[in-house]
Parts: sequence; structure tokens; C-alpha cells
Amino acid sequence: MGAVSLHTADAAPIAEADALTALSALVHDDLLACNQVIVAHMDSPVALIPQLAAHIVAAGGKRLRPVLTLAAARLCGYGGGARHVDLAACVEFIHTATLLHDDVVDESVLRRGLASANAVFGNKASVLVGDFLFARAFQLMVADGSLDVLRILSAAAATIAEGEVLQLVTQNDLSTSEERYLDVVRGKTAALFAAACEVGAVVAARPPGEATALRDYGTHLGIAFQLVDDALDYAADQAVLGKTVGDDFREGKITLPVLAAYAAGDATERAFWQRTIEASEQTEADLDHALALMERCGAIRTTLDRAVQFAARAKADLTPFPDSAVRQALMGVADYTVSRVR
Repeated sequence: MGAVSLHTADAAPIAEADALTALSALVHDDLLACNQVIVAHMDSPVALIPQLAAHIVAAGGKRLRPVLTLAAARLCGYGGGARHVDLAACVEFIHTATLLHDDVVDESVLRRGLASANAVFGNKASVLVGDFLFARAFQLMVADGSLDVLRILSAAAATIAEGEVLQLVTQNDLSTSEERYLDVVRGKTAALFAAACEVGAVVAARPPGEATALRDYGTHLGIAFQLVDDALDYAADQAVLGKTVGDDFREGKITLPVLAAYAAGDATERAFWQRTIEASEQTEADLDHALALMERCGAIRTTLDRAVQFAARAKADLTPFPDSAVRQALMGVADYTVSRVR
């Protein structure tokens, strides 16, 4: 499908595809330092720990969440040392730990186009190394010494777990409302985006209003990001997606494309969704039929339109901050987030 366009009057003068690269370039030195902290804290005398951790790090990823922490600190004028670097590494450890756990729960075999850690090292090792990375994250929080930082990041870690459990509870349940689905998204994805941005303002000792604005930016950016990911599961090819297309369908996950198609369906189409999603009775041909039903009712477009709305809210959240290269790049990242479906 065609790329989503988000060029509005206040859009950043940065090409969407280059927005994250531009933001990363603005915090280049800090990001290099963050990567050094990550490598140092992955070390352990238990050889399997750095080996497995290095596997998932080597799989790539754009370091979006730690980049947001570094950029938020830069936006707020932080220049007091390396706290933002250590906390960006902390954010990445929380994210990586959740990836390890999620792949076990989802029985995933691919992560960013490569074999997932659980496929290579097994479920037990993946869960335990995920626990190790969570512990490393909390060590970095404690070393920072700020109760506000500890409150923000520990709350995010708890909210992520709640979001994952809520997703498990809603799995295979077509009566799930869109708001309930968004509760899952706010928990499992947006909470860490929000915390990553908010701590940037906290380390810079900015007023509560600015911290709130950055938290809101992260929340709305994270929701848009997950909405696009959920659309990509039905709209991308495997090389683009980095995991097996249709995983959400096979697992009976309740995402907005499914909810939109179910709501728009007639009795026969609803019976199809009830069989494949609620009863988990699927044949080889069912994914293609699901894609056809989504195409017919515009379920992917509905999902992307909603993502565009949240991306626009994210950009509006940056209004309290004066114009700067970092602010322009953060706005560009909101556009980039919803331009990933081709």
C-alpha cells in the first residue's frame, strides 16, 4: 500500500525516512556513549548472559527509545554530565528485556529478520537473561540517585508488565473495545516511550509542565508506533516486518485491524473471525482471506488514520518548547513513525 503522508503546515523540514537518522545525528556523541554503557553493563562472568544479550543487540534496532531520552535532555538544555546517557542505557535495557520475554510468550522465531534469542538459546535462557537486563536497568536507576527518575522508570516497568498481561487477557476476545485495545497499547508500548522522554526533562531540572509535555509526546508517539506495527503485521512483507507476517493473526491477538474488520463484517465474515480468532481454528488459506476482508473494509487504512491522529497529537505536545533542530527532528520522528507502511 502507499506510504502515509503527514506533511502539514508545522511539519519538520526533514524527509520522513531520514527523521530518525537526523535525530540520532543530533545526539551522536551521547548515543555512542550510551552504547558503551550498554556493552559494559551487559558483561557478566556467566558467559551465556553477554552471549545472548549480544545476539539481540546484534539484531539491530534503531535505539529509538534511548535516542528519545538523549534528545529530550538536549531539548531541555541539559548539560550537567552523563546522567542522560546512563538513563538512556537504562531505557534500552528495559526495552530489550521486554523483547526477550515477549518473544518467549509469543513463541516468536524471528526478531528484526533474524532468529529470535529464544529460537537460538531456548526459552529458559531468554527469560533469565531478560531478568538480568531488568536488574541492570534498576542498578542504573539507583546509581542515578534521583527518586523522581526511579519513580518514573519503575512505574513504566510495572505498566509494561500490566499491558502485556492485559493483552493476554484480551487475546482471542472479539468483544474487546477499541478503548480496551488502546489500554493494552498504552501499557505495553507507550509507557516506555513516555518515560524515556520524561526523564530527559527531569535530569535537566525543567518545570513540571515541560516534563508533562514530553511525557505526553512519548505517550502519543508510542501509541502511533504500535498502531503502525499492528497494521504492518497485515500489510508488510516479511523482509520489511522483520518477523513472520500474520503472527498476530495466528496468535489470536486483538489489534485494531481485526477489530475494524470484525465491526464492518456481515454475519458470514463475523463467523470467519470468530472461528479464526476466538476459536483459534485456522487453515492455511485463512490468513489470505483475512487480508482480503481487511482490504475490502479498509481496516488497515482505519488503523493508519488513527495512528496519524496520535502522531499529530505528539507533534502538538512539543508546542511549549522553542523552535530548535532537536524539536524539528522530534516532530519529524512522529511523521516517520507513521510512514513505515509501504
